[in-house]
Amino acid sequence: MFTGIVEELGEIAAIEPLRDAARMSIRGKVVTADAGHGDSIAVNGVCLTVVEVDGEVFTADVMKETLDRSCLGALRPGSRVNLERAVRADQRLGGHIVQGHVDGTGVLLSREPGEHWEVVRFALPAELNRYVVEKGSIAVDGVSLTVVGVDGNGFAVSLIPTTLQLTTLGAKQPGDPVNLEVDVIAKHVEKLVGAYGLGGRS
Repeated sequence: MFTGIVEELGEIAAIEPLRDAARMSIRGKVVTADAGHGDSIAVNGVCLTVVEVDGEVFTADVMKETLDRSCLGALRPGSRVNLERAVRADQRLGGHIVQGHVDGTGVLLSREPGEHWEVVRFALPAELNRYVVEKGSIAVDGVSLTVVGVDGNGFAVSLIPTTLQLTTLGAKQPGDPVNLEVDVIAKHVEKLVGAYGLGGRS
């Protein structure tokens, strides 16, 4: 599990295409400090399993399903990525519950700079719209954000200077794709309410 609080901006060091997958080598000084084989590290919001660590670079295998359902397939050597280690049980939950299981991809629509923050709008798949609510949480490229507005086509968030400086969201431009993970609690509530209704109880 993750919290959506990015620990550092890493960099794709190398990508080795495989028959039905890819092996990615990712450079990150902070996340590799105590990383070992089998550990989980979120890369742009996608939970990847560490296969090998070599200095400040860790390697992970990315299966075709993940490449198809996320934006990881668009990364190239030199691409900057948001990195976060799995949260420990004794740590504060600074963001919200993030599983690292991307629900779909969205597109950055617009940026509106302000004096102390920037309002950024994203389009999202229609099937995810019902899980996104004003003042609710959403993970965008692994960054825990609070939704400030929702309409039929997407949602808006306000990015503070720290987020703009320390994550990939500061450099994203209109048309750029992003990984989206909606609040898992909303999905569980929907399923439970649906099951309750089917049970015929009043």
